[in-house]
Amino acid sequence: MKFSLYLAPMLAFALSTAHATDGQDPLTQAILHGDAEKWNRPHEPQRIHGDTYYVGVAGLSSVLIRTDDGLILIDGGLPQSVPPIEANIAQLGFELKAVKYVLNSHAHFDHAGGIAALVRDSGATALASPSGAKALREGHVVADDPQASDTRGASFPGTGRVREVADGEVVRLGNTAITARFTPGHTPGSTTWTWKSCENGQCLDVVYSDSLSAVASGGFHFLADATHGDLSRSFRKSIRTVASLPCNILISTHPDASGVDVRLVEVFGDRGLRAEILKRQGPSFSEGI
Repeated sequence: MKFSLYLAPMLAFALSTAHATDGQDPLTQAILHGDAEKWNRPHEPQRIHGDTYYVGVAGLSSVLIRTDDGLILIDGGLPQSVPPIEANIAQLGFELKAVKYVLNSHAHFDHAGGIAALVRDSGATALASPSGAKALREGHVVADDPQASDTRGASFPGTGRVREVADGEVVRLGNTAITARFTPGHTPGSTTWTWKSCENGQCLDVVYSDSLSAVASGGFHFLADATHGDLSRSFRKSIRTVASLPCNILISTHPDASGVDVRLVEVFGDRGLRAEILKRQGPSFSEGI
């Protein structure tokens, strides 16, 4: 029975992808959807502050935290983001097998799609809210997700090793403590993660904020509705939660949502590339990374 339950999400995922190749790793098979190619452009790994590093692709954040007892990774991008994420971790001089936890912001294909392969390759355990954990295990967005009717992106590889966390739970690894803060709205299981990053005696508050955008499909309404009730109160609470967090460094799930892409280039990289990004999307509205 357990074997059958595992196969079900994988079959759904296989049917949602295109141009499968014999012998291709099913956990990293590309999802051909919308902006996937643009999101998955390569990005050099960069140290943000202290033991916090950006290891994601250009359009999808993935953050690595080094502790004195192993590594923590937040988000896994698309299935096809796994090779560049793993290469970025190696380029920084870290061992993939040192990753102990893979944390998830929300279980959509563009942030959770790579988690199954990353968990398998590293031996880590995925951590998510109860709703997020259900979606990770099943390889499919939960039924009350605002975008559940978007069948093109509803499925992704199911993750075999998942642990649920509670709202406000502190995840500890070595000398590092990361707090899960539930911020439902974009998805029912959305989670914002916070921790302190220290460097040269200075400790800064880092917020990895989940999306707060009210994106829906298939006529889903966030206001009062016969199936799920009025979600506007909980969504407003999530916005207030993120707004109230101590924050020196802000990292959003999509880098361009908070100017992370511009700031990484501005602080660490090519000024010409920064100018190109600004020309494409306008000035950054974020003061932090």
